Amino acid sequence: MDLKSYVRDIRDFPKPGIVFKDITPLLADPKALKACFGKLYAEVKDLEVDKVIGVESRGFLFAPMLAGTLNAGFVPVRKPGKLPFDTFEESYALEYGTDRLQMHTDAIKKGDRVVIHDDVLATGGTAKAVCDLVTKAGGIIVQCNFVMELEFLKGSDKLEFPVKSVLKY
Repeated sequence: MDLKSYVRDIRDFPKPGIVFKDITPLLADPKALKACFGKLYAEVKDLEVDKVIGVESRGFLFAPMLAGTLNAGFVPVRKPGKLPFDTFEESYALEYGTDRLQMHTDAIKKGDRVVIHDDVLATGGTAKAVCDLVTKAGGIIVQCNFVMELEFLKGSDKLEFPVKSVLKY
């Protein structure tokens, strides 16, 4: 199945000059959704995983399904003010600005084996911030996986961990 045919380009979103890769057509089609999940799962099924992190907000779409299928816990990483308990925080740069992410301080225990999941790897700033949160908590990152990777932005160069992506642009 050609999953790229289910991803549409939205020009000048969220600001002029950015071409946003929209996965909502992929999510809306049951066969494409199942195929994408199958490819994501294939990349992690042989790993020993205690926790799967989903990065706000599109990382929440597949990460809980991966966690449940792997018999692992799901950990949300969110923007400030969205989590109700004590948090760690990391700042990061986007290709179109800066932001911060938070994770509960008790979400990852020392030695937990962690997969980090998000929809897209672009410049790597978001993924690096999440890696820093996991490392700060004492977790062991076994893989970072994504629905798509924008290879021309070289985001994987910022990550010291294995990176897997279903789609590459």
